[in-house]
Amino acid sequence: EEEEDGDPFAANPESRYRRRATLERLVGLAPFGRARRPPPKDGDGDSGRARRRSEDFGLLRRLPGRRKASVEALAERPVPKRSSLLRLALGTRGRRGSAGERPPTVESEGVAAMGAPPLPPVLEILELIQRRELVAADEQIIALEAECVALSPSPSPVPPAGRQARDVALLYEALLAQLWAVVGEAVPAGRPYPPLRSVIRVLEQEEAADRRHPPGTPGRPRALRRRWQEAVGRAAGERLAQVAPPARLGARLAALAARLVGDLGAVRCHVAPAYPSEYGAFGVYARGYHRALAQQLGALAQRPLAVPDLYLLLDWHSNTYPREVLGHPEVGALLQAQALGPLLPPETQRSLESSCIAAVKVRAPWQARGRARDGDWDGSMMGTRVALGLALLLRAHVDRAPQITPEFGMEMAHSLLGVLVTFLHSFQRKVERFLEAPGEATPPDGATGRAIALVNCCPPFRTFVERLAQFGHPESEEPRRQAHAALDKVTRLCNHVLTQRLFEDLKPYFNKLMKRKWLTSSDAFDAIVMHITSFTQKLRPLRPEPYQVLVSEVHRRVLIEYVRPLLQVRLVCTSAKMRARVAARLGDEARQLRELFSRLDSTSPWLDSVVPRLRELLVLEDTAALQMEVGVLVRDFPDVRRKHVAAVLDVRGLRGQAARQEILGVVQDLEQSEAEPGLPRQRAFFSELAVTREVRCLPFHLPRLARLSRLRLRRPHPQRPGQVR
Repeated sequence: EEEEDGDPFAANPESRYRRRATLERLVGLAPFGRARRPPPKDGDGDSGRARRRSEDFGLLRRLPGRRKASVEALAERPVPKRSSLLRLALGTRGRRGSAGERPPTVESEGVAAMGAPPLPPVLEILELIQRRELVAADEQIIALEAECVALSPSPSPVPPAGRQARDVALLYEALLAQLWAVVGEAVPAGRPYPPLRSVIRVLEQEEAADRRHPPGTPGRPRALRRRWQEAVGRAAGERLAQVAPPARLGARLAALAARLVGDLGAVRCHVAPAYPSEYGAFGVYARGYHRALAQQLGALAQRPLAVPDLYLLLDWHSNTYPREVLGHPEVGALLQAQALGPLLPPETQRSLESSCIAAVKVRAPWQARGRARDGDWDGSMMGTRVALGLALLLRAHVDRAPQITPEFGMEMAHSLLGVLVTFLHSFQRKVERFLEAPGEATPPDGATGRAIALVNCCPPFRTFVERLAQFGHPESEEPRRQAHAALDKVTRLCNHVLTQRLFEDLKPYFNKLMKRKWLTSSDAFDAIVMHITSFTQKLRPLRPEPYQVLVSEVHRRVLIEYVRPLLQVRLVCTSAKMRARVAARLGDEARQLRELFSRLDSTSPWLDSVVPRLRELLVLEDTAALQMEVGVLVRDFPDVRRKHVAAVLDVRGLRGQAARQEILGVVQDLEQSEAEPGLPRQRAFFSELAVTREVRCLPFHLPRLARLSRLRLRRPHPQRPGQVR
């Protein structure tokens, strides 16, 4: 008969002969029920009956999974010279020649000569595997493997053990595939799974076979328990991969957690009890599912995620998984005993945190600019909305980041502090431009309302800056200082706008102080108190913090303007009685100012002592007492200078140069021993009071000099010749 097209052995007669010899041996084995025929002798090729093609086809048809299409596909592949029995049986079908045309094989002659029992039927073992009679199949594979080891020292160039070893390897592959399939089916069953007992017996048989074989035996040890652990991990990965990916990340993470908890619950109740205790079955399954979940999270971490998803993934890894999985009432304690470790490697978590910080750093300024764009700076703008909006935007990140890890919270706080400093500098520039040119048609009351709204922005920002700095980042001090400097500048600008109108109204009344009419009339001082009280009524919309700052500034400036005319020496006391009148008036008005600003909740009570100290310099008579009082004045107000004390002595009418020098020497000595040359602006007082020159007291009475001047002006002048009246 002619050979079929596509026979891969047609081009190699030697391989065809081997295939025929192997199949011929296969036909003689059970369970096919055919008598084993001896190989034909040399010279009588025509006497042997040629095998029918139907016999070979019936043999091949018993092997499952092979159809015409696969047979034709396999026919196109190159077949190695030494193909194993199963590979030949599962390969292409070619036309067989007659039995007489086949030369005798070394294998058949060797077996017949030795009188050895027939080898285990390979196809029968395969059928046992497919019927999942795994224990019996493994026993026969072990026996077949033992015979292969016994035949391996054959001196033949083509040892039969080589083909049989490949058959054993293929049978082991089929056996392991069924074993791991049973392992994968046990957990989804959700009940006791009897086939699992066969898996355990096979593992025990293989471990015993590993112990019997000496070291160096090919294929041994097979270490099926280690492979079982790997199979459990693969089955866990397949189970988690079967979770349908929802559209939202949160739903997917919740589904993964539910699948993991459900499967481990089934393992605890039904799967782990089937294994011997030395297997540590629950720990193997727990580690397998842990690794599988870590792979799922690692894949999610590689995707481009938005800021909410980054927070969600980090929070799920750090909080939700330990709470809902490791803390589950059924499996949590068992999982915690395994010391599984984190799902994500530290470098992956740091990478996610860095990505989140970078995204927030880019996104937050853009949103802040949208909240404080130029179009918002109109008459209807309320600055509180800008501050609250940005504070809420950044506070969400500050609240969430530390809940993931303290380190992440600290890095996020430092990044947001830099974002806030940048925004505050922009905010300061906008406030400066707005207050410099608020609008041509803007009424004064409108400017006051806008200044109040802008200064109300500062307290939320200050609180937020302090909160960010409290996270303790080593580089947070400089941004904190810059943020407070910008807020201080905004506060001073707004306070200047708020108080400018007040002090413009008070200026005429301050000019009437410290004159002779002031001694007899309190109208000017009463007007000052009335204007201040009316002004503070307009400050009710202010927040408590900017209100106290503004009232303290008004308190300081009012006392500066009150003391200024005194140091300008508008009035000189010519007698002790006059000094007593001036001192009494100063004491009474100082008391009224103290009570006024106490009602207004001023936070600068240190200012209340400046006028009483100056008053004491007018009433004291003893030089030593004056020196002591000057020392107390310099102690309470370190910025007082010699020229200020000299001006008060001029008002007192102290003409004696010796006494003056003794008193002024105290100021000079304290100036030279001053440790801190500078004071903060909030504590500055005399440094803002300039004295252009030191006034000397004249040695005569000023009213008398005034009368002499009037007499001189009234004296008639002689007329020149020709001058017409």
